[in-house]
Amino acid sequence: MEKYIQKANILIEALPYIQQFKKKTIVIKYGGSFMYDEAIKQSVMDDLSLMRLVGIRLVIVHGGGKDISGLLNDLDIQTEFVEGLRITNEKVVEIAEMVLSGKINKEIVQLLQNREINAVGISGKDGGMIKCKKKFVQDLDIGFVGEIIHVDSKIITTLLKEDYLPVIAPIGTDKTGQSYNINADHVASAIATALKAEKLIYLTDTDGVYMDPENTDSIIRRLFAENVPKLIEEGVISGGMIPKVQNSIDALNQGVNSVHILDGKVEHSLLLELFTAAGVGTMIRRSIL
Repeated sequence: MEKYIQKANILIEALPYIQQFKKKTIVIKYGGSFMYDEAIKQSVMDDLSLMRLVGIRLVIVHGGGKDISGLLNDLDIQTEFVEGLRITNEKVVEIAEMVLSGKINKEIVQLLQNREINAVGISGKDGGMIKCKKKFVQDLDIGFVGEIIHVDSKIITTLLKEDYLPVIAPIGTDKTGQSYNINADHVASAIATALKAEKLIYLTDTDGVYMDPENTDSIIRRLFAENVPKLIEEGVISGGMIPKVQNSIDALNQGVNSVHILDGKVEHSLLLELFTAAGVGTMIRRSIL
């Protein structure tokens, strides 16, 4: 009997959070090594389904770099990276779009449909959603890698209004119709901003931001935007975490209420972060005040 009472108490703890987030929009960036662990992937889909069923309006943006690299290797096409971005020629962007929009996107849609969640797979090309220009890295042309210049969220809001869950592949176009591969973190941030989302959640391969990366007990549970520059200067926030946090600050400054960085490998990390007082990752807010 005691274990059932404990389960009931967990539901009661979650109730005020469910009430708070009902009918709110949450954008989730789904990407990382956990995408390729079958058990974890199924667990994440269960979390998304529960969130959807309690009335949260979800938008999923996914990555898929490992699958792109795998197919390029199979085709014996060499690929290089500059500052974490893949040099993308015409053939590579064609393969990236095929993998992201044709394979990964539809796999996620099917996993949600298996749970009776009405999901629709689209990319930034649909409805002219994401317009971009060529991105340069230190004046270096890295090919068809896009920098977002505009998000038209009409197709997303239409789907949400009709009770569908949009699953979005990070592909956009320029004014000529040329396709571009875009960093999924940037796409998630831009879409969350366009929707003025309640939350932007990055599911990643790390628990969040640490004061000391060598000490797993030093995770920063609540981080305020005004403290970020000092933490970057001190080297507390470094490497690949810097652009993720900077994207977060941009989203907060343009109307997103909070940003969360979670480890997708932690079972039910989404539910623990949203529906418990303690949370399991790093939440970034605008200001202490």
